[in-house]
Amino acid sequence: MGTFQGHLLAGIFFLIFSLYYSVMVSLALLRGQRSLSSPLPPREKRGHRWWQLISVQGMMKLVVSLGGIIPEFFYPPGVNRMRIIDWEDPRRPFLFCDNWDHVTMYGFFMLSGVVDIVSQSCQARQNVKLERAAEALAFWVLTLLMVAHLENKGTLEIRVHGLFVALTFLVSLVLTIEVWVPDQPTLWVLKTWMGLVLSSWMLQLSVLMYVPPLGQPWRAENPGDLAFLPIFFCWHLGLGVAILATVYGLCSLWHHRFSSWREVPGAKYQLCPRGYGNEELEKLGTEAMLQDGGI
Repeated sequence: MGTFQGHLLAGIFFLIFSLYYSVMVSLALLRGQRSLSSPLPPREKRGHRWWQLISVQGMMKLVVSLGGIIPEFFYPPGVNRMRIIDWEDPRRPFLFCDNWDHVTMYGFFMLSGVVDIVSQSCQARQNVKLERAAEALAFWVLTLLMVAHLENKGTLEIRVHGLFVALTFLVSLVLTIEVWVPDQPTLWVLKTWMGLVLSSWMLQLSVLMYVPPLGQPWRAENPGDLAFLPIFFCWHLGLGVAILATVYGLCSLWHHRFSSWREVPGAKYQLCPRGYGNEELEKLGTEAMLQDGGI
């Protein structure tokens, strides 16, 4: 992840999941759902085709995590960073610390994906609390490793990654609360908003540190460059609100349009007309019985 491509991949990974959750949250709020996603029925009542049993979220976490782990070890081609200790050196120093740091982060998100697949596809009943706990654990590990990642870094990297740590800490806290206090719309919105800001800030981080748009790198010794970092971060907070509001608006249009399409005249239950007298009701009942007998 210590390259432009690595940070870009992580940012896109978080952005995809944040947009996915923003759509889920928007539809849940519009439909007045009590839970963000309905629990799966028991396994014997589901379909028997493999695509009906596989967890989509779990598979996405596995694929994206593998896509992040493999380049950490083998990119560029011909490189092998799987060694963790240099046995040829008498001091036995550790090797590729940053790469193993990133691999550990991806590994816990992969673990969260495995838990999703096992809970939704292999167990008789879905264990939602276990899935949330595994996802919270992945973000706590991300927060812890990002704090350790700040050691021996320059002033600019410490400031940029420090703001990122604040976001991961808030997301971890919300996910932990959801383990014991689930189905709270306020937490849904807060988690989704923080996820959008986290992903956009990660993309900003990759551009700021590796591909500055003006062609000049940011200078840690320049107070003006450091002063603009929290300003840009606040802009990302507003950008997250704008993205979430846009997704909610699009989902609202789709929801109302889809609801109008599904409303078929005469498909709803009708009240029994009150204008009939007892004799007319008896006559209608007799005709219905004769028709049934004819059939």
